[in-house]
Amino acid sequence: MASLIVPDSIPSVAEDCEQLHKAFSGWGTNEDLIIDILAHRNAAQRKHIRQVYAETYGQDLLHSLEQELSSDFERIVLLWTLDPAERDAVLLNESTKRWTSNSQVILEIACTRSSHTLLLAKQAYHARFKKSLEEDVAAHITGDFRKLLVPLVSTYRYEGPEVNTTLAKHEAKILHQHISEKEYNHEEILRILTTRSKTQLFATFNHYNNEFGTAITKDLKAAAAEDDFVTALKCAIKCLVTPEKYFEKVLRSAINKTGTDEWALTRVVATRVEVDMNVIKEEYYRRNTVQLDHAIKRDTSGDYERMLVALIGA
Repeated sequence: MASLIVPDSIPSVAEDCEQLHKAFSGWGTNEDLIIDILAHRNAAQRKHIRQVYAETYGQDLLHSLEQELSSDFERIVLLWTLDPAERDAVLLNESTKRWTSNSQVILEIACTRSSHTLLLAKQAYHARFKKSLEEDVAAHITGDFRKLLVPLVSTYRYEGPEVNTTLAKHEAKILHQHISEKEYNHEEILRILTTRSKTQLFATFNHYNNEFGTAITKDLKAAAAEDDFVTALKCAIKCLVTPEKYFEKVLRSAINKTGTDEWALTRVVATRVEVDMNVIKEEYYRRNTVQLDHAIKRDTSGDYERMLVALIGA
């Protein structure tokens, strides 16, 4: 499912570090060399490169990159070079300042990561920012959003395959009742979404569809147009059970709007390349009849474009 292409034979870490150091030397920066190396190394290899680079040249590779690069190309390279847990921590911290469309990233990370991956991100957050993610979310997010997001980032969902069919049918009825009565912030809706395993939720949403003749996301769609909290509920459900459809929509919105949303495009590519980017690419083509790399080339340019295209495996 990952789109990252790592050559069968790669240079030693010492050689990669030497080549990166050369890329920063002289009058100009060799951006192509940076892309050739970093866009084709996995998380463990990038971490090793950072360690050896710091030991050899006395400077964090990220700092060297910050000095040499700029704009959207700098952001994608820096995010990609970070350890995945540290990357999530950085993205989460950016999103805890206030509830905006960008703050949806908190929900996105909480719902699309595995329990273990989310725990690693929270540990990285604690180490980097000297406080807990829950503390920041509670301090900066207000109202119903806080009631949804704090449990989402606090949970450690069970990830086994077991499904309780009786419970799924019962909770599908609970969800339908409160959604029908427009009680979108009801504690039972929040309890179900923030505690049940993804497998159990998938069964619950299937029973909802079968019993009441419509998908739960469609029942929320009309209200979502006028209510940001309902939009958040709808996004949480998509992230939990069909993340590829959620990320396809984020990419479609980022690319097809008037003016590219580079922040969203960068975030999705950097975080999904080693997870499920090939599945997202398939969903993007199914939805848009355009290959994702073609869409990216149409809307971006230069080193930023080349880095994105290299990462998605085109």
